[in-house]
Amino acid sequence: MKPTVFIHTNHKQKLGAVVSRYSLQKNSAHADQFDVKFIEVKDFPCMAQKEGQLYLRDGEMRPWLNNDLQSFTPLRFAPPQLMNYQGRAVVIDPDVFAQGDVWELLNRDMGGKAIMCRPKSGRKGRKGAFASSVMLLDCAQLAHWRFEENFAEMFKPSTRDYMDWVSLKLEDPATIGLLENEWNDFDNLTEQTRLLHNTKRKTQPWKTGLKVDYRPADTFQLFPPRHWLRRARRALFGEYRFAGTYDAHPDPKQERFFFELVRGCLEDGVVSEAQLQEEIRQGHLRADALELVRAA
Repeated sequence: MKPTVFIHTNHKQKLGAVVSRYSLQKNSAHADQFDVKFIEVKDFPCMAQKEGQLYLRDGEMRPWLNNDLQSFTPLRFAPPQLMNYQGRAVVIDPDVFAQGDVWELLNRDMGGKAIMCRPKSGRKGRKGAFASSVMLLDCAQLAHWRFEENFAEMFKPSTRDYMDWVSLKLEDPATIGLLENEWNDFDNLTEQTRLLHNTKRKTQPWKTGLKVDYRPADTFQLFPPRHWLRRARRALFGEYRFAGTYDAHPDPKQERFFFELVRGCLEDGVVSEAQLQEEIRQGHLRADALELVRAA
């Protein structure tokens, strides 16, 4: 089995996944030596079966919503099983785009570690949370990752907290090695960036102006008051109503980088203009996307 990059996604972020795959293959001098595969929510019945049921996240129970923008995140833990616990895999979010050659990452000396990734930024990183949004995996060392079983555990109180899971706090720290930030560059694009991650959902460049369709992460705390205001809005109006719209990305070159990749997808026949128009119609792609592609 070839080393494989897995992009986990759902219907709302499928275009991002397609563009991500294109960037990985286009920017590698060894694209024939690794596979790129999608892992999609729709292909895992265990996720559909839990729709609306309460799961544990940050110490509280909340409803599981397959239609949420980032319902795919638990699928980060599916690759070892999909690889039959053999070989190497990289798993990335669908909002991660290659500027460098991912083959370098797939061939990285892991120093005996099972996982390589970077710490999360800010307060979460200081508290020991890792960013599982880009991981290099030695699948043979991860036989305890059994996706369906682990996913089901989130729905049992005090069994598996989603935040501890995705922050890799359930792993032995001795099995985790650190990657340079450039392999998961959070909304930062420089000449050194290898994988750009448009991690701030509110400013993803292809969403500008669309209605927000994700549930912001919050915890039960009085300050800052935005947490209890969000709770009140959801209780009164539902998950997304009056949640606002996506903002423009503060870095114009990251917007330009994304739409240059989309233009390449069009020119190379990876996507068609009709497909982009359908994504716009469904509300997954900003209304002026075709204009930005032509200007890229």
